[in-house]
Amino acid sequence: MKLTEVAAAVIERRAADGATGFATEFLLGQRAPGTFYPGYWEFPGGKVEPGETPHAALARELGEELGIGVTRADPWLRREHVYEHAHVRLNFFRVRDWCGELHDHVHSALAWQRADTLTVSPMLPANAPVLAALALPDFYAISHAGEIGIDAQLMALAHALEAGLRLVQLREPTLDGARRAAFVHAAVDLCHQYGARVLVNGDAGLAAAAGADGLHLPARDLATLERRPDFPLVAASCHVAAELDRAAALGCDFAVFGPVRPTASHPEAPGIGWDAFATALAVPPLPTFALGGLARGDLDAAQRAGAHGIAAIRAAWA
Repeated sequence: MKLTEVAAAVIERRAADGATGFATEFLLGQRAPGTFYPGYWEFPGGKVEPGETPHAALARELGEELGIGVTRADPWLRREHVYEHAHVRLNFFRVRDWCGELHDHVHSALAWQRADTLTVSPMLPANAPVLAALALPDFYAISHAGEIGIDAQLMALAHALEAGLRLVQLREPTLDGARRAAFVHAAVDLCHQYGARVLVNGDAGLAAAAGADGLHLPARDLATLERRPDFPLVAASCHVAAELDRAAALGCDFAVFGPVRPTASHPEAPGIGWDAFATALAVPPLPTFALGGLARGDLDAAQRAGAHGIAAIRAAWA
């Protein structure tokens, strides 16, 4: 079956939220009668025509379908899906700025939705992983208790969780086995008190024993694993585009990619910079966090380059 390239838009807006002050909503459209999957909900977009880039196709399709102009569309996620009638590769963009008024020309209905409280159904089958990706926060904190001490790390973790941190990796290669296990059990319990999800780096047995939400795979494990580890959440560290593809093929939920800049933890590795980062990612095959000498203030640059968000060690606990 011929592969059809498609450009798809996660069109975003800020909306008031009583709990946090604001929340990000995205737009879905309901497929009209007389089309494949009538009544199903989808992200706006359409086929990439010969000679078009996915970004150009996105701008054209949103003008034709919704009457809006795209002023910022960041590459975000690439997914393939085989339907009964077509094999499609969906190039998703986060449309963070747009102009004009919405006037739907092709759907039966439009609805603004949130990843954690979807109120419309059914969704097109290809979109389940997309919705899961949208539910990931844009900051991934990485522990370094071996450097600052276990008590100091747990205190910093508590402060960060209180401030809203919701995704954590426990990466402690320098702690001995007993101290590492004690720290991981304590950190997992603390994260779960705040509703945060937590992954353990490289140790499936410890992750399972501590009740962690997932496992974070070092890059060296990607080449040897034949199947996805049995955890609700699996991530991977990647340094070249081929490793990103391997992580996606393995079924990982997200990846970290870098280093963008030199780091204290890997001083021998030069940073690749944002241009090389963007070229390597293009439209990445899974949600990807930029890593390497970064802080929360780098989020905008990271998203423009194709990242889902930022991963950090020291800046996470500043």
